Amino acid sequence: MKKQELIHLHGLLAQVQNHYEEKTGNTVEHDEYARINVRPTSIHKSKDDHKEAVFALADGINSEMTEEKTEQVPAAAD
Repeated sequence: MKKQELIHLHGLLAQVQNHYEEKTGNTVEHDEYARINVRPTSIHKSKDDHKEAVFALADGINSEMTEEKTEQVPAAAD
């Protein structure tokens, strides 16, 4: 994947995070992403930096979504 594509993907994941936080009111916690300190607008950072940030951001979003409790609907026939 090219650096430009990674930056685009990084931006899309950031939008997914923002949308998720707005809709659910939950905050996506990801210490690893914060530690890396690479944002989609950090175009001067290396391709590898963006790749690491994409994986950290995706992992943080995934972790938050899997922790979210979903209401189980009992199976019943009409």
